[in-house]
Amino acid sequence: MRRGELSDEQWQRLEPLLPTQKPRTGRPNLSHCQVINGILWVLRTGAPWRDMPERYGSWSTVASRFYRWREAGIWDRIWAQLQAEADEQDKIDWEIHFVDGTIVRAHQHAAGAKKQVPKPKR
Repeated sequence: MRRGELSDEQWQRLEPLLPTQKPRTGRPNLSHCQVINGILWVLRTGAPWRDMPERYGSWSTVASRFYRWREAGIWDRIWAQLQAEADEQDKIDWEIHFVDGTIVRAHQHAAGAKKQVPKPKR
């Protein structure tokens, strides 16, 4: 396991929440674990998909699966399930782990502040 990749324990938690792995037909499929590690690498580094190391498989396959799962709501379902389980086990302190968008300050330019125009020189 490389730094930033899923541990065996983390993978065992995620695996049942993912769609079933399609049976091999033609070219071998990338395992969900390999795909998720590729996604984590892109998210961690901020690099473009095309720069993803080959050990995670084809960048286009990993990106395609990421976007398909997003459209299918799989990431939202995984997040909700893991959050619910953590909450049941009292592993979330809602006094700390809560973000309220009404108190997040926007940059002055995003808040409609008046643009200061310099006075013409005489």
